[in-house]
Amino acid sequence: MQKLIECVPNFSEGRNPVVIKQITDAIESVDGVKLLNVDPGKATNRTVVTFVGTPEAVIEAAFRGIQTASTLIDMSNHSGEHPRMGATDVCPLIPISGISMEETAAYAVQLAERVGKELQIPVYLYEEAQTNKSRSNLSVIRSGEYEGFFDKIALPEWKPDFGPAQMNAQSGATVIGARDFLIAYNVNLNTKSTRIANRIAFDIREAGRVKREGNPISGKVVKDANGEDVRIPGKLKFVKAIGWYIEEYGIAQISINLTNFRHTPLHQVFEETCKSADERGARVTGSELVGLVPLQPMIDAGKYFLEKQGLSSGVDESTLIDIAIKSMGLNELSEFDPKTRIIEYLLKDLQSERLVNLSVKSFANETASDSPAPGGGSIAALSAALGASLGTMVANLSASKRGWEERVSEFSPWAVQGQKLKDELLHLVDEDTRAFDAILAAFGLPKDTEEQKNLRKLAIEKASQYATEIPYKTMLKAYECLPLMREMSKKGNPNSLSDVGVGVICLKTAVRGAWFNVITNAKGLTDREFAENIVSKAEALLRKNHAECDEIANDIESRLR
Repeated sequence: MQKLIECVPNFSEGRNPVVIKQITDAIESVDGVKLLNVDPGKATNRTVVTFVGTPEAVIEAAFRGIQTASTLIDMSNHSGEHPRMGATDVCPLIPISGISMEETAAYAVQLAERVGKELQIPVYLYEEAQTNKSRSNLSVIRSGEYEGFFDKIALPEWKPDFGPAQMNAQSGATVIGARDFLIAYNVNLNTKSTRIANRIAFDIREAGRVKREGNPISGKVVKDANGEDVRIPGKLKFVKAIGWYIEEYGIAQISINLTNFRHTPLHQVFEETCKSADERGARVTGSELVGLVPLQPMIDAGKYFLEKQGLSSGVDESTLIDIAIKSMGLNELSEFDPKTRIIEYLLKDLQSERLVNLSVKSFANETASDSPAPGGGSIAALSAALGASLGTMVANLSASKRGWEERVSEFSPWAVQGQKLKDELLHLVDEDTRAFDAILAAFGLPKDTEEQKNLRKLAIEKASQYATEIPYKTMLKAYECLPLMREMSKKGNPNSLSDVGVGVICLKTAVRGAWFNVITNAKGLTDREFAENIVSKAEALLRKNHAECDEIANDIESRLR
């Protein structure tokens, strides 16, 4: 899965469209990012911008946006309803897929250091990027706002994490950090009662409800020794919720903000809401996601509902998403189109999958044309992907075999693993061709001057090394499929034994085919130590893979006879 992060900078300008456009143009000037939303507010005089991309691209785009804002926005003349302390008031990074919070926080620190050093703007870290938890809360950092920061910044305890310990009169100070993605989610009820909706919201939200004496609704609020309200915690951490009535639909909803879907999954929020509604005599009829959602919570929901039904969760991604949509009723009020609502799918143009998206016939025709790509490396990866697919198919067939219902938990994890390996191998189909294209691009670089010749030589070497690494990765991933094939050959549905055998032969072919590409591309490398090392590792893997494939295939053949 490709690493993706979201960035949501808040700029202190919401009234001048020309300035806003210049800032977003600077962001969009970076390849590898996609601008998702621009939300200006006149009363707040503030614009919230949302864009997504690969980490390095997002960091560069964020820097350019902050840099442009610092030259166009004069905070000494700024006014608005929203608290603020700088031209770029706050800039959070949010992990979306393929990246941990720790890694995202490290990128936030990298961005903050660059802004402080190159733009001479005082920068404070917050949330997960801030190690000093006494100053990790945004509202605490921003207290005093722009006007009060000229004195605040001089205090030793408020020395910026990066940049000068002196307020920048024009651009102010900024806060950069890392936080979790917030999912805005509404659950629909078969009632118009906001009272019932609020009771359900109090049941599930982390803050719960205030404790009362006697009657839980009208009784006297219980106070603690400090005179504060005593609260009864709700069921779910990282959930904020209230009940409201939506006149447009004529129903009550529970409006939910889920601030950490990794700790509290989306499907758990739905399930607990259903339980609470049922206990209070209401029913959940469906739900809706507001705005965008990452892919992972949808995948997790699909797996959860399949497992709840006693079925294998080792199915393809589109099936998992379809199950999630149907199970949570996400299409009840309006169509939920994964292509426009799931962040990763909006970025498909940044994740080139040209070959694997072709039909089988078109792929074969493309391979048979006079173009050198796709070539043997891509075909080797495809062969491995097909082998993994056959092993996964047998795992799913075994999980659904009549009379084997109690063995679903045995085969489903193998199917899940097979799906993952299949997807990784499909990625390598296109990646092998991209690696070859990079070599051609390097050879096409200018070579008129000595400097250009040296740069061209380095580019060719770098591209050739990568083109050697990709088929080696194909070998490694294909070899990782063998435990699945061995398990399915021994314990899987016996009616599918020949399918396992064909899968094993596909994997053997894939590894040897990828090996041909490793030795071909390594031959022309200047760095002989790199070349000899990767060839040595690949050759050892080739022998091991051949021996294990032959062992499994021979056993299958003898049993089939």
